[in-house]
Parts: sequence; C-alpha cells; structure tokens
Amino acid sequence: MHRDVDLKVLYFGTPVVLIGTRNPGGSANLAPMSSAWWLGNQCMLGMNSGSQTTRNLLRERECTLSLPSASLAGAVDRLALLSGTPELTEHKVEKGYRYEPDKFGAAGLTARAAAVVAAPVVAECPVQLECELVSAVPFDDGGRATAHTVRVLRAHVHEDLIVPGTQHIDPLRWDPLIMKFCEFFGDGQPVHTSRLARAWQIPRTVRAS
Repeated sequence: MHRDVDLKVLYFGTPVVLIGTRNPGGSANLAPMSSAWWLGNQCMLGMNSGSQTTRNLLRERECTLSLPSASLAGAVDRLALLSGTPELTEHKVEKGYRYEPDKFGAAGLTARAAAVVAAPVVAECPVQLECELVSAVPFDDGGRATAHTVRVLRAHVHEDLIVPGTQHIDPLRWDPLIMKFCEFFGDGQPVHTSRLARAWQIPRTVRAS
C-alpha cells in the first residue's frame, strides 16, 4: 500500500562530486555536492547561487570535477560544513557551517594541477574531469539555486578502473561514493556517518563507521 507523504528531502541517490575552482586571488576552492547528472560529454550541476563555488565558476568559466570512491567518504564528510566564503548567511550559521580558506588541507586531500584548466583536481580521486562552463540558468523562481551546464574537456581515470584495450570504465571495479538522503553509501551499503545529515536533522536509520 502506498501512502501520501510530504517528503522533506528528495535526495534519492546520486554520485558525490568534488568541484575544484579558483578563488579571486588564485587560491584553490573545493566543494562537495551531489546534485549532478550526466548526458553525453556534459554535466549539469545544481548549486546554491550564493556559494563561493558558483561565484568562481561564473567568473573563471571552468572547473574540475573529481569523483571520489566510497573509501574517501571520511574526507568528503570533513568538507560537509565548510564554506569558502567568510560571509556566512544566517541559515548556514544555524546549520553549523564555518569559513575555511584551505578546503584541501581541512579534508586531508591533495590538490594537483590540471592539464587544460586552471582549477586543481583531487589527486586521491580515481576519476578526474576538467570542464568548461557552457551555461548557467536559475533553477528556481527565487534564484536561490543555479543549474550550471559544464562540458568535459579531458578525463583522467586510474588505470585499474579501465577495461583493458578500451576507453571504457569497468563498472564492476568502480565503486563511487553515493549520497542517498544525505547519507554516504558505497556498493549499496552505508560507509560513513554524515555531518550533513545531522545538520539537516535527517532521521538516523543507517549504521556506518
């Protein structure tokens, strides 16, 4: 039997993406997100319009997308409540966000120079994509969210994930970190506790390390 539910969260499950951009002074910014979908060689990224990542992306017109494996859940979780801009909204303060200028250091991740864009990739991620911005349009009537379309210019994939003799990733070897209702999953199982879920008061139903 189905029941009518006023769902508070619609995060049914998407891969986590670490977006690398450059700040105005040239320093690196890194932000986790999971509102991404892919078609052909393009990706749509849904982000808060006032975030530092959005500002950087609109100014620089390029970014990197590093896809972490499930084993990197702890590093991603350390980024969850960090902001790249010192001016925190009241909403973010209430949720427990804090300003952090060194996102890579805070997460324990390594910034590595990309090949064709200025923004860095995450060295530890087995899949790294260098992208250019194609378009940015409001996602909602209030302009609080922006839908960014980016085009992949170059892809770097760890050789262990590539089907030998092809240009394809072996889906049986690739275990992406998935965010499902603000919780971290890998291979269909919970893999790590989530600061984001606690901040957004998502009912705790999973058990993870």
